Amino acid sequence: MSLFHPHALSLRCSTSSISVSMDCGAKLTTNTHTNGLNFEGTKERIKKMFDHIELSISSYDTAWVAMVPSPNSPGNPCFPGCLQWLLENQLSDGSWGPPHRDPLLTKDSLSSTLACVLALRRWGVGVEQMTKGLQFIESHFGSISDENQHTPVGFDIVFSGMIEYAKDLNLNLLLRSTDVDAVFHKRDLELRSCHKESSKGMKAYLAYVSEGIGKHQDWGMVMKHQLKNGSLFNSPSTTAAALAHTQNAGCLYYLNALLEKFGNAVPTLYPFHLYPRLSMVETIESLGIGEHFRKEIASVLDETYRCWLQGEEEIFLDPATCALAFRILRVNGYDINSEPLTGFAEEHFFNSLGGYLKDLGAAVELLRASQMMIHPDEQVLEQQNSWTSHFLKQELSNSSMSADKLRKYTIQKVNDALEFPHYASLERLVHRRNIENYAVDNIRMLKTSYCSSSIGDKDLLRLAVEDFNACQSIYREELKQLERWVQENRLDKLKFARQKLAYCYFSAAATIFSPELSDARISWAKNGVLTTVVDDFFDVGGSEDELLNLIQLVEKHDVDVSIQCCSEQVEILFLALRSTISEIGEKAIAWQGRNVKTHVTEIWLDLLRSMLQEAQWLKNKSVPTVDEYMTNGYVSFALGPIILPALYLVGASLSEGVIKSPEYNLLFKLVSTCGRLLNDIHSFKRESMEGKLNAVSLHMIHGTSAVTEDINKEMKHLVHDRRRELLRLVLQENGSIIPRACKELFWKMSKVLHLFYLKDDGFSSHEMIDVVKAVIHEPIYLDVQ
Repeated sequence: MSLFHPHALSLRCSTSSISVSMDCGAKLTTNTHTNGLNFEGTKERIKKMFDHIELSISSYDTAWVAMVPSPNSPGNPCFPGCLQWLLENQLSDGSWGPPHRDPLLTKDSLSSTLACVLALRRWGVGVEQMTKGLQFIESHFGSISDENQHTPVGFDIVFSGMIEYAKDLNLNLLLRSTDVDAVFHKRDLELRSCHKESSKGMKAYLAYVSEGIGKHQDWGMVMKHQLKNGSLFNSPSTTAAALAHTQNAGCLYYLNALLEKFGNAVPTLYPFHLYPRLSMVETIESLGIGEHFRKEIASVLDETYRCWLQGEEEIFLDPATCALAFRILRVNGYDINSEPLTGFAEEHFFNSLGGYLKDLGAAVELLRASQMMIHPDEQVLEQQNSWTSHFLKQELSNSSMSADKLRKYTIQKVNDALEFPHYASLERLVHRRNIENYAVDNIRMLKTSYCSSSIGDKDLLRLAVEDFNACQSIYREELKQLERWVQENRLDKLKFARQKLAYCYFSAAATIFSPELSDARISWAKNGVLTTVVDDFFDVGGSEDELLNLIQLVEKHDVDVSIQCCSEQVEILFLALRSTISEIGEKAIAWQGRNVKTHVTEIWLDLLRSMLQEAQWLKNKSVPTVDEYMTNGYVSFALGPIILPALYLVGASLSEGVIKSPEYNLLFKLVSTCGRLLNDIHSFKRESMEGKLNAVSLHMIHGTSAVTEDINKEMKHLVHDRRRELLRLVLQENGSIIPRACKELFWKMSKVLHLFYLKDDGFSSHEMIDVVKAVIHEPIYLDVQ
């Protein structure tokens, strides 16, 4: 059965978001044209971003640094420049924090403003600024109880701690006692819960929010979390609070280094070097514009690999950074093992700060990293996949449909990670989803909100849209060319054959999407159409004489069709096959320097003979063994003519030795076996009713099991193993003789298979129309506001 047989597959696709950003500043419409953009100028601006990652300043953290007393003169600030910065950077409404803030960030503004007022009060300066700050706090204090507001990490502990500190400083907060009591009640409940659990994660969390606990804190416990750079959790506010209480030299060194770099104000997180660059690489690739930045991406990956080998804390202490680095490095062929991820197994994740904070983003990254399992002994990834899936499904079920914008993006990211695993994600569908849901002005939340220039940039969005639409115009022309080819070759005249051109071309355009790979897409699509038609011919359309006649004609190749074709059906099929084989052979000359017609002919003959074998088994009511069936069946699944000729047309040189190598044959066998097993699992009921045998029914006949569910489970496990081995071969650099660009085609086909078989057997034309439109016919129209 061909991959593109109408009953073989089903397709599930969604235009849902993968974005995790807070605010979508880009508006996507369907009735305007993309503005004329300076494509090269946009690329140059993006390239500069790799060298200079901007990180927003935190007035909250700057205030805590400003509160640190001088070790030599406790009556004076240790960092007077920070105090001066606070005096000069109050907003017009009396608050401190990001200008033009989202209305749902009022809690964040209250926290930052109170911290700044405390710093001014601590050193007895800025009476006017304090007055305006207090007025802001008093007028917006009702937001404290608003459940729709974004809540900074540790807010209940930190904010109540700051209210207590205000009392110590004789700072009069004109707040209703009932409101204040409610804040302290929430704080007490949280602290009680933390002390009751007493896990490593809880202790880390309590250390992280040390500034809110102040003089009641166990500072000996806190200092156990000090990093090599002198900081606590790379957090300036936590480190400043520790310095004020312990006079630790490492804390002082960290803050001095920070101010030397940033001037008189600090970010809420530092160092923040590897993660934003990795995120930028991830964003660029996920938007489909990675080809424009290969040099810059390679530089980031090399730097990350160096840091990985050196065991830098910035990677290995943060689950999101570690998982992202692991996945991107492994995908790009770097030889790394999964051992560092052991530190973020289920019990360790929830015993860490990130786990306690219910960091869904980190859990998603760990899930995606777990899908990069390529070795049987990587149990940590197997376990990671299991617990992250379970955890994220629980979080998804607990999510409210009325969630705010930030929460909705996070929920959608979780949903997409679960619904579209790496091995079932077609690149162009992923790119479109990401473009349509891309968010500029990205804001994230720790103890205060922050943003980075590496994420949420409008230039990235503009370039992605222009690139997507430019490629799409090429796809539309190629599809028109293929439609003419079908008519010219009279394939539409074959009454027995289903016409699935859009289906076949979609699978090519959605995966082999680069403009310069037109020859590979055309070959993939044409052979997809032909394998579908030939499969129908061997299945229902042709007599035994016609089947044998077609094989004989392909073997001879140069024949007089008017004499040697036994029917018009055979003539149509043979001429289409012969012309396509010849065309691919000639096109390959430009790519390979030689004609590959003989090899392409052999590929087709292997398929035709395997299909004939299945037809004879059915006619004679023969019952092959499972091994006999699979040996023939992985070939008859008809991926050979689709994948193998296309390998010659993607730019890499393939010698005779390479195409006859065990590695080449194993790649083909693995992807084809996955396809055959997936197809047989999903088509078992229908084929049983038609009297046809497949892997499931043969397992039952030959006594492996009499229970369909048990057999399906066993076969799915086989698919899992074959898929893992396929990914290992594709990613493996050492010892491989096949170019990566060629190996990628096997993995791309595997992803097509797994997406199409995500749900029950049966093809939905409505779903097909939707995805074809998304990839080929409907441009993305953008109005950046």
